[in-house]
Amino acid sequence: MESPQVHGRGTSDNPRNRFLPIAVVRDTWDDPSDPQPHTQFLTDATRSIISWNDSPDLGFNASLNPYRGCEHGCVYCYARPNHEFLGFSAGLDFETRILVKQRAPDLLRRALASRRWEPQVVMMSGVTDAYQPVERRLGITRRCLEVLAEFRNPVAIVTKNHLVTRDADLLGEMASYGAARVTVSITTLDDRLHRLMEPRTSAPRRRLRAIESLAAAGVPVGVNVAPVIPGLTDHEMPQILAAAASAGATTAAYIPLRLPLVVADLFESWLESHFPLRKDKVLNKIRETRGGRLNDPRLGFRMKGTGPVASQISQLFRISCRRTGLSRKLPPLSSAAF
Repeated sequence: MESPQVHGRGTSDNPRNRFLPIAVVRDTWDDPSDPQPHTQFLTDATRSIISWNDSPDLGFNASLNPYRGCEHGCVYCYARPNHEFLGFSAGLDFETRILVKQRAPDLLRRALASRRWEPQVVMMSGVTDAYQPVERRLGITRRCLEVLAEFRNPVAIVTKNHLVTRDADLLGEMASYGAARVTVSITTLDDRLHRLMEPRTSAPRRRLRAIESLAAAGVPVGVNVAPVIPGLTDHEMPQILAAAASAGATTAAYIPLRLPLVVADLFESWLESHFPLRKDKVLNKIRETRGGRLNDPRLGFRMKGTGPVASQISQLFRISCRRTGLSRKLPPLSSAAF
């Protein structure tokens, strides 16, 4: 499955779609006359914009994702298999075939204006990042936030992109009546590892600046150390939490790495390409947190893992949070001003 690395992408692999009987297989990207894959933006003609779930370990019921697929290209992304439902591959297609929901702001306005709508938190970036690079040009997330601010409906955002600071004005306004919160995910502070693993996300220092800027605008900001990769990034947790606290984060969370379906093969190929000597150690430690497998999809276990390695990560997180003042819980977002 391993293939030459495509510059600026999390993976060069484009594995077969599990739902399709045929696939296009490319032998190599190392021919200088062969153009590198460019991102294609396709129209998503969805007629609804709010997605619903009843999972007890997510913490939200309603979510909004302006884009399907993600140009950030994080090799470990748990959302990659969702692209197979669209007829694409979970590999390179996930990073280069992005479906854009151009009508998202209008659909959101219609949903919030409905008599059936019960004011509640809407999670943005529940699947893919609402602030991936194309958002700078299209501004769909910004226009959705304008609708949420108009209705004063609470919103929670998770992102890896400094671009979220562009919307500090709207988020600060909503935070003034307890209706906005942002979580910035930080996986590593190592610039080289970041470039290899999350090639089109904001650099770690830029994410810390995003925390600082949002906190200065009065927006409650948390840090999510996610994913924690045992044997590769777990040792960084105390430094990440300390840096985030210094930047203005007031709460923290973490999620151990999980590798559903084809993501396990993509991540294993990535380790072979970039960290061959550490590959077995990392994979074995992941298995120790997932009951001997690379993924444990059971509710109540998938977000924290099990076993001694998972317990060590949990203990390190708790101790680090106490030391940095990130142990407190923020009050729930309010829909009182809706």
